[in-house]
Amino acid sequence: MTIEATESAAAVDGGGAPDQQSLSTQAARNLATTTKSAPQMQGISSRWLLKSLPWVNVAGGTYRVNRRLSLAVGRGRVGFVQNGADDVRIVPETLRELPALRDVEDTALLAELASRFTAREFRPGEILASEGSPIEEVFIVAHGRINRLGTGKYGDTHVVGVVTDGDHLGDEAVLTSDPLWLHTAQASTAGTVLVMPWSRAQELLDRSPVLREHIGRFVSEAGRATNTKGEAEVELSAGHEGEPELPTTFVDYDLAPREYELSITQTVLRIHSRVADLYNSPMNQTEEQLRLTIEEIREREEWELVNNREFGLLHNTAYDQRISTWSGPPTPDDLDELLSMRRGTELFLAHPKAIAAIFRECNKRGLYPDTVTRRGHQIPAWRGVPIYPCGKIPITAGRSSSILAMRLGEDNQGVVGLHQLGIPDEVEPGLNVRFMGIDERAIISYLVSAYYSVAILVPDAIGILENVDVAAPHA
Repeated sequence: MTIEATESAAAVDGGGAPDQQSLSTQAARNLATTTKSAPQMQGISSRWLLKSLPWVNVAGGTYRVNRRLSLAVGRGRVGFVQNGADDVRIVPETLRELPALRDVEDTALLAELASRFTAREFRPGEILASEGSPIEEVFIVAHGRINRLGTGKYGDTHVVGVVTDGDHLGDEAVLTSDPLWLHTAQASTAGTVLVMPWSRAQELLDRSPVLREHIGRFVSEAGRATNTKGEAEVELSAGHEGEPELPTTFVDYDLAPREYELSITQTVLRIHSRVADLYNSPMNQTEEQLRLTIEEIREREEWELVNNREFGLLHNTAYDQRISTWSGPPTPDDLDELLSMRRGTELFLAHPKAIAAIFRECNKRGLYPDTVTRRGHQIPAWRGVPIYPCGKIPITAGRSSSILAMRLGEDNQGVVGLHQLGIPDEVEPGLNVRFMGIDERAIISYLVSAYYSVAILVPDAIGILENVDVAAPHA
């Protein structure tokens, strides 16, 4: 055997490199104490919503929002089912989102009414209805965007609103005997509307006593005096002289106020006793497991506050507090429109990609958003209102998202977070960790629970800018 072959065999047998003169670092680490970090987690976000909400202690587990009686009926959005490109139908039960049909319980009647709508395609620029012309059809938008155009004081035409998926036009004809279109409806994109001639609706109305009763009640309530927010009017006298007889009045309350029950997120954390006993130095394994579990629960809590269908902000914002972008991307004009819908807006909440889209639109106009300092961080702002990032706001497959604007606090009739303090074994506000025992396999179990919800005290406490295009333009 040659010398080279002998050295190679020595290396293979574990002798190491032939020219090694000292102990290898790999061998030395077996005798050294390493410096290590605590367990890391990529899923931790800034959670600005949880940090910003003023939290109310709900001692009884339920929070009731008492409001002044409102006579105005909100306009919801109709739902659709699509069985093909040319087969779009209305989900009958969602016709209750039309104010005049709000209290109709007869599903068969709603189904017959839905069957009277037919699908119609429209093209960009097409006029669906002209200002001042008689209302002869009811439109429900299945897909697409329609601008409502009004004539200004000096004869100029301007956009006064945008109608998108699920919105409806023409149903207000039930309030007058000779209804006219107050605005021109012009398509800004291609899309589909479900159309019903008003004569077909009148035919069903004439032969259905139940429908006539509901419509009559709606017309009667719509005629009652209200303030600008749709609340029952309080009669007052102002600017009078002498000793006239003063009006008498009272402030009526909503007889069925909404109640928010605390929601819950839970999990059972399991740790083997051998791990808890032997591997607790220099870091306590149980504490680290609990820390990461609590972080994940708080992440889910914020997701629920945004997306939960029962109480989440995206699903519980009033439809008349939702607006659509004028052109797709979130422009400064859109943010100004969102701000103008309420007093005392304290924050915007947007997906990071939506914030990037805001910056792109500002760059196009040569604008630079403000910054404000919150909790030691520099936060981008518009008109002095911070724009907080929230990755829990979804982005649809069509690359659109939503931007929320909120007023906060009970004193401001805003949005408040709900939790209960002082629960047994509490480790954080509204969150507890309870020992569940050790099973026959020597596994220790802990029940980790968080209790929370969020309440909107009055409808205009929160608004949403919808259909925000977050896709970056092509180079």
